[in-house]
Amino acid sequence: MSQKSSANVRVGVRTRSLSESRLRYIRQLGATDIFVDHADTEEEPDEFNDRDGTDTIAVGPDQIPSVSELTAARERIEDAGLSFTGIQSLPYSMYGDIMFDRDGADEALDQITTLIRNLGEAGIPILGYQWNPRSVVPMRTSPVEDRGGAESTAFDYDELDEPDELAPGIDREYTEEEFWDNYQYFLENVLPVAEEAGVDLALHPVDPPSIESLGGIPRLFRNVENFEKGMELVPSDNHGLKLCLGCFSQMGEDVTDVIRRFGERDQITFIHFRDVVGTMPKFHETFVDKGNFDTADVVRTLHDVGFKGPVIPDHVPKMEGDDDWRHRGRGFTIGYLRGVVDTVRSE
Repeated sequence: MSQKSSANVRVGVRTRSLSESRLRYIRQLGATDIFVDHADTEEEPDEFNDRDGTDTIAVGPDQIPSVSELTAARERIEDAGLSFTGIQSLPYSMYGDIMFDRDGADEALDQITTLIRNLGEAGIPILGYQWNPRSVVPMRTSPVEDRGGAESTAFDYDELDEPDELAPGIDREYTEEEFWDNYQYFLENVLPVAEEAGVDLALHPVDPPSIESLGGIPRLFRNVENFEKGMELVPSDNHGLKLCLGCFSQMGEDVTDVIRRFGERDQITFIHFRDVVGTMPKFHETFVDKGNFDTADVVRTLHDVGFKGPVIPDHVPKMEGDDDWRHRGRGFTIGYLRGVVDTVRSE
């Protein structure tokens, strides 16, 4: 059997809300996989929030969902005809003390490993994470107008007032070597637990990428080479990428080359399917049919490397009549992706 024929690209959704109406809507769109966003909206930029979300799962410091809570959520999602595939991301408040080697690092590791064990026991296979204090350093600047007056998030380095000034709560400038050491300590503690629990950890790039340091904080996962180092630091079959196509597009990379590079090593756990116009230091998010890369070429490449997993829309433009979750922008993206996936599958 060829790699291409063994591919199984699915379309999923990230959502904070697990209300009955939200799950029905997602199922009606034909998506299959659910990634649950953590509950604390203060740790996310406003434009990516789901502030009106209800019936969610709290994941944060001293808020580790029990096996019974996770199992009940999984069963509820399955009753709606969907799969509870993973937790979208750890909030910075859970891993920040580890990142900076502060008091509380070992307690944070205990909480994260407890979460991993609970996920495994509840039959939820993926935990996404990043090494990027999103609530501390700026992620986006002023939004821009996109097709037909839709609103898209954007980044322009020149709009930052003092990019080298220490970020709030940071007492000094940190070195990249320190951050690599702290990251290795994190992996050495969590990956053995993930292997035992049968949970895959998925690493997301820093966003915006390419910048070596911002606010005195090293940005480790800013380029392809550092991702390769991260995967090799503590090798594990339970460690891969939350491959954000938008971030690699922002870097100016050929995303099909990136997919081949990591996909042929079976290091892609799941994918954030989004694109931008422009590259660092200035870009803006856009509709998935009009960015830097060709969507069909990307899906064909996923099939070529035999990718088996979900792609999920991320950072969709805000369309006319959208709610805080951007249900219309997300609905358009899911429908478009499903059409491309089905077309490539039939080729």
